[in-house]
Amino acid sequence: MANNILVINVDINETRVALIEEGVLAELFVERRQDRSPLGNIYLGKVTRVLPGMQAAFIDIGLDRAAFLHVEDVVPQEDPDEFIASDSQEGDNHEQKYVKSRKITRSTPIHDVLKEGQALMIQVSKGPIGTKGARVTSHISLPGRYVVYLPTVDYIGVSKRIGNEKERLRLRKAIDDIKPPQGGFIVRTVATGLTKKKLKADVGYLVKQWEEIATKREATSELPDILYEDLDIILRTARDYFTEDVDKIYIDSQTEFERLKRFVSAFLPERITSIELYQKREPIFDEYGIEDEISRALSRKVIMPSGGYLIIDQAEALTAIDVNTGRFTGKGKDVEETISQTNLEAVREIAYQLRFRNIGGLIVIDFIDMEKPSNREKVYRALVDALKRDKATTTTVRISELGLVEMTRKRTRESLSRTLYEPCFYCDGTGLLQSKATICHQIIRQIAREKDTLPGYKIIINAHPAICDMLQREQKTALEKASNRFSRQIAVKGHKDYHFEQFDLSGA
Repeated sequence: MANNILVINVDINETRVALIEEGVLAELFVERRQDRSPLGNIYLGKVTRVLPGMQAAFIDIGLDRAAFLHVEDVVPQEDPDEFIASDSQEGDNHEQKYVKSRKITRSTPIHDVLKEGQALMIQVSKGPIGTKGARVTSHISLPGRYVVYLPTVDYIGVSKRIGNEKERLRLRKAIDDIKPPQGGFIVRTVATGLTKKKLKADVGYLVKQWEEIATKREATSELPDILYEDLDIILRTARDYFTEDVDKIYIDSQTEFERLKRFVSAFLPERITSIELYQKREPIFDEYGIEDEISRALSRKVIMPSGGYLIIDQAEALTAIDVNTGRFTGKGKDVEETISQTNLEAVREIAYQLRFRNIGGLIVIDFIDMEKPSNREKVYRALVDALKRDKATTTTVRISELGLVEMTRKRTRESLSRTLYEPCFYCDGTGLLQSKATICHQIIRQIAREKDTLPGYKIIINAHPAICDMLQREQKTALEKASNRFSRQIAVKGHKDYHFEQFDLSGA
C-alpha cells in the first residue's frame, strides 16, 4: 500500500476525508450536508448594522448569524483597482490581506464606507466558529488547481513554499503574459514545473467563473443571495490535496468515484489511474485503521511512545497543552537530559495534534522546565521545524523562563473535536459535577431559607437517589441536627429522573 494516500468515506448525509502521510493519519475533514461550512462562498449581502466603535459592520448573508466585516476588508465598489496586494502573502492561503491605498485604512471611519441597508458582495474568509458568526471580506479570491484569482486587485504573487528563485521568476513571468487586464493571481505550490499551457487553462477557467458571478450579481434583486458556492469536500480535496506527494485516492462510493474522475480529468488526466474505487465489505475507515486512530488522537490525554504524555484542554479562545514525563525515566545520565528528550518527543506530537485536530487561535504549551538555555533553544527550533508541514499559518514565541511557549495558529473552520463532539448535556461542558457532600450541605442551607414558607410539619427533600442515599447514611447526623434546629421532621424522596445536582423541597 502507498504511504501517502487520501481515503474518502461517503456515507448518508456525511462525507469524511482522511489524509494519511507516511502511514500516519495526518488530517481528517468532515462535511455534513445539513451544516456544510460556508467558507469560500460568495454572497450578495445586506449591511444590517454599522458599528463605528469597532470599525466593523454586520452583514446579513442568509445564515443563522450575521457575518462580521472589518473596515480593512472593504473594497470600495466604485474603484476596486486602487487596492494593491502585499508581496508578503503566502500563495496557498486563500484568505488574503492587502496593502490598501489611502482611500481606506484601519483609521477610515466605517460609516464613511458602509451604510445600513447597502448591498455588498462579500466572500466568507472564516466560517462560523463557536458562538461567532462568519468573518467576511469583499476582497474576492477564487482558488483554482494551480493559481488563485484575485479579481479586485492588480497583483502577481508566487507561493513562498516554492523555494527556487529561478522557478519563482519563471512562473511570475508566465502569469504576467497570460493574465487579463483586470485582476491579479497568486501561483500555488503545486504549479512548480508547470507549463504555460496548463497555467493558461486554469486562469481561463477562473476568469470565466468570475464573469458568471458578476453576471449573477447584476441579475440579483433579492437580498441576501448566494452568488457562488465553493466545491464540496470531495472535489475540494482533489483540488487542494491531490499533489505529487499523494500516491492514491481511495473512495467507497461508485457515484462519487465517477464524479471525482470527471473532475480530475479536467486538470490532471494522467493521474486518473491513481483514483480507485474501494469495494470490500469492511468499512473503508476500518480497513485502514482510521476509526481507531480518530478515537486515540482526540482524547484529552495523549500517550507518547516513550511513556510521557500530553494533556490537551481546549477553551473558548485558548488551548493549553501540558507536557509530562509520565513513566519515562530517560536513557540519559541526568534529569536535564531526560526532560529534554521528553520535550523533543512532545514537539513532534504537538505539531501533529494541532494539525490533526485543527486547533486554532491562541495556544500555550507548558513544556517541562529546562535549566540550560541551549536545551530550550533546541526544543524551540524543533517546534518551529515541526510546524513547517502545517499549511495553516503559525506564529511562535520563544520558550520563556517558565517553560511556556505562546503561539497562534490560524483557523478558518471549527476544530475537529467541536465538529465531532458537543458539550456534555449533564455537566454542561465543564467536565465536573458537584460532589455529593457539597450538594447535601446545599440542601441543608436551602431548608434554612425555605422552612418558614413550606406548609405542614414535615419537609420533604426531593433529589437524585444517590444524594438521598448519602443523606440517610454519611449525612444522617447532620440531617438529624437540622431537624432539631428547625423543629421540623425531614424526609427524603429519591427521583431517578432528577439531574445529579437537582433538588427541591416541599412541605407536608
